[in-house]
Amino acid sequence: QNKPWTVTNLEERPVTRKPSPPFTTSTLQQEANRKLRLGARETMRIAQSLYERGFITYMRTDSVHLSEQAIAAARNCVQELYGSEYLSPQPRKYTTKSKGAQEAHEAIRPAGSSFRTPQQTGLDGVDFRLYDLIWKRTVASQMADSRQTHVTVLTQVEDAGFRSSGKRIDFPGFLRAYVEGSDDPDAALEDQEVILPALKVGDKPNCKDLEAVGHETQPPARYTEASLVKTLESEGVGRPSTYASIIGTIVDRGYAKLITNALIPTFTAFAVTTLLETYFPDLVDTGFTSRMEQTLDEIATGEAKWLPYLDKFYRGETGLATQVKEQESQIDSKVARTVVLENISAKVCIGKYGAYLEAEREDGPVKASIPQDLTPADLDPEQVEFLLNQKTEGPETLGLHPETGEPIFVLIGSYGPYVQLGEVSETNKKPKRASLPKGTDKDNVTMEMAVSLLTLPRLLGTHPDTGAKVQANLGMYGPYVVHDQGKVGKDYRSIKPPDDVLSIGIDRALELL
Repeated sequence: QNKPWTVTNLEERPVTRKPSPPFTTSTLQQEANRKLRLGARETMRIAQSLYERGFITYMRTDSVHLSEQAIAAARNCVQELYGSEYLSPQPRKYTTKSKGAQEAHEAIRPAGSSFRTPQQTGLDGVDFRLYDLIWKRTVASQMADSRQTHVTVLTQVEDAGFRSSGKRIDFPGFLRAYVEGSDDPDAALEDQEVILPALKVGDKPNCKDLEAVGHETQPPARYTEASLVKTLESEGVGRPSTYASIIGTIVDRGYAKLITNALIPTFTAFAVTTLLETYFPDLVDTGFTSRMEQTLDEIATGEAKWLPYLDKFYRGETGLATQVKEQESQIDSKVARTVVLENISAKVCIGKYGAYLEAEREDGPVKASIPQDLTPADLDPEQVEFLLNQKTEGPETLGLHPETGEPIFVLIGSYGPYVQLGEVSETNKKPKRASLPKGTDKDNVTMEMAVSLLTLPRLLGTHPDTGAKVQANLGMYGPYVVHDQGKVGKDYRSIKPPDDVLSIGIDRALELL
C-alpha cells in the first residue's frame, strides 16, 4: 500500500448502445417481474384491464413490430418531451426473431394515434406503473443511441498489477426514458456511470486503502418468473397466451413455491419429474413440446388437420394411451412417491398430507412430517435427525410455565416450528400452541419468548365504532391485528416493524385498521 504505484496503460473505448424493441407478451412479463415485482398472471390481468379500457393495444403478442401510426406517435413524444437531439435519425423498425413467432398482432404499446403520457391517463397504483413501463419502452424504442466511453486503467506496484474499469456516459440517448432490467444484479449496473479519476500513463497515484476481496463461483441462479418466461420463449415452449398459465399451474399444483421472487421446486416436483423422466420422457422433453407447439400453430392457420394429429398423439403407435398402457404395470407407486436426495439417509416420501421422512430405528420404522415451508434444497442431515428424534424420543422441555406449571415444548410440525403448552393426553387432546415468528430459529427460543407467544391471540380492547374485539395474533403470513365483527366479517391488517405483535397496543391497532 505504501509503495509507489504507476499507471502503465490507459484505454478508452467508445461504446454505442441501441434501445430495446417494444414489448411482446414475454418481454412485458419479464420486465414487470423485474421492475414491478408482478407475477406473470398479475401482469396479464392488469394488461387485460388496460386493453379493455383503451389504454394499450392487445397484450397477447409475440411481435415487436410497430405500425407507421405508432412510430409517428412515439417520435412525436420524443420530440416534445426530450428534444430533437434525442430522436433517432431514422424511424426504427423492429423484426421478431423468437422461435415460432406468429406475429398476429402489433407489439404492446400505448393505444391511439397519439400517446397519452402516464400522468395524462388518470391511472393510479399498479395500473399506472404498468402503463408507465409500456409507454417508456415504446417511446425509448424510437430514441437515439446511448453513447458511452469505457475506460480501463492498468496500474503496477512492484510485481503486482491491478486493473480498474470505469464508464462515462457521453450522451444518454434512450436511457433518458428507459433502462432495461436484468435478473443479474451485476448486469443491472451496466447503465450506471463509474467515474475514474483523470489519469494518464506515467502518473503515480497514491493508494489510500487496499482490501483483498474473496470471490467464489456461484451456481446458476434459480428461475424467477421473468427468467423462466425468457427460457420458455427461447425453447419454443408456450405462446404469449400461455406463459402466465404455465407458471400459474406450476405454483397452484404445488410443484414450485415463490420465495423472494424465486421459483423453488418442492418435494412433489422432484417426485413427479423423476416419474415422468423415467416412464414418459417424451412428455417432459422440451424438443417434443416445441414441435407440438409448431403443429398446433399449423392447425390454427389451416396448414394441418386437427383430428389426425390428435388421433396420432393419443392412439398412435407411440401415443399417450399406448404409453400409459405399456408403462402403468411397471410403475411402483411407493417408489414413485419417494424422493432421493444426496446426503440424506432417510427416505423422503410424498403422502396425502405432504412430504414426510421415513427411517428404520431400533424400535421399528419411524415417520416424521416435513414442514411445508421446507424445500428439498434446505433439508439437511441435522434437520432430518431432529425431526426423527422428536418423533421417537419426544420433544425436549424448554421449562415450566410460571403460572400453570405445565411444561413448554418447542416442536416442528407440518407448518413449521411452534411452541406448545403441556402434553397431548386423553384429557388435553389439543394443548395450546403458537407458531414462531417467521425467521426465528427454534434453537434461539427463550422461555420468556415462549410464554409471550402462548398469550396469543392477545385481546387489545374493543373498537370504539362497533364495540367488537380487536386482537393481535400470528398467522401463516406473519403478525396481524384483526377487527372481529362476527357475522359482518373480519378486517385484517398486517403488523410490520417497528410494531411488534407482542407489544402493540389498542391505539396503534386502531390506526392500522
